[in-house]
Amino acid sequence: MGNYVSCTLAPPSTRNAKATRVILPTGEVKQFREIMKAAELMLENPNYFLVNSRSLHISTRFSPLAADQELEFGSVYIFFPMRRLNSVVTGADMAVLFLAANSAAKRLRARKTRVQPDESSEAKESGGVENDEKDCVPRLSLEGVETGFSYRLNYCRSKKPFLETIKEEPIRSR
Repeated sequence: MGNYVSCTLAPPSTRNAKATRVILPTGEVKQFREIMKAAELMLENPNYFLVNSRSLHISTRFSPLAADQELEFGSVYIFFPMRRLNSVVTGADMAVLFLAANSAAKRLRARKTRVQPDESSEAKESGGVENDEKDCVPRLSLEGVETGFSYRLNYCRSKKPFLETIKEEPIRSR
């Protein structure tokens, strides 16, 4: 009984549940913060139908949204061409979803990345004054990495099959 309460009170899995994400045919990801119907987006993208990403399962048929259906907040929707309407979902279709998610994540990481100047070179230029140990950023040491890396390259290679041609004997007629 406690599991039911904990499952129903759990926050949404997406970070921003107050937006609907739509992957356009160009691969661009758009967020909509207002209530929208599927028809509004389908008018902007003719010859495409809209699918909820939660309904995509490999080797099942697409389940397109009805035009009058409202888009749910916190969900991700994808456009597919009309010629794929009665076909089965493949791994390539799922790749569209993953590529769009990866590109969006890379853009978010690029915004948060900050480049800082090398503090040791500034200290040398300013007359040899060094910063406190708290301010110094620990450097990555690459000592000892090469030996483990070379071991991995030499001994952990994948096996390549040895392919040999099959020689067939001719059939002799009696």
